[in-house]
Amino acid sequence: MHKQKQQVMVEVRKLFTDFLENKGQRKTGERFMILEKLYERNDHIDAEALYNLINKQQHNVSRATVYNTLELLVESGLVMRHQFGQHYAEYEKAYGYRQHDHIICTECKKVVEFCDPRIQQIKTKMGELLEFNITRHELHLYGLCADCEKSKKESVAENVKEKVTAV
Repeated sequence: MHKQKQQVMVEVRKLFTDFLENKGQRKTGERFMILEKLYERNDHIDAEALYNLINKQQHNVSRATVYNTLELLVESGLVMRHQFGQHYAEYEKAYGYRQHDHIICTECKKVVEFCDPRIQQIKTKMGELLEFNITRHELHLYGLCADCEKSKKESVAENVKEKVTAV
């Protein structure tokens, strides 16, 4: 598995190099470090958290470099940007990563990824029916995770208890 991750990293570095050359952009060590930090992860991260992670590890990279590189990575197709609700955009690797969808807790903002082949079937069928060549999709479902649901019920029960006691 480790060898497979190394191979993916070689491939994404090559793709990013080609992309930067075609765009007339500089190929800097900072840009490739940001790419590598994203591809080391198996979750989502926002730009500010990525900036803090990189600088915590004693790398001096500016916020502007992080934000600008994220834009280039999204444009290159190597990274996906997600806007989960009202909070910051979050990023995740895209190359060699299977299509998946997300369930987001509206209370604690936890994101859970899932994959259901029926969604692919719906996508294919709708493309045929509506004569669209669907190239990608995003599905975000929002609700309360089990922990937040439990906390909410406990909070309601506590409020009822306080009101009964006060009477």
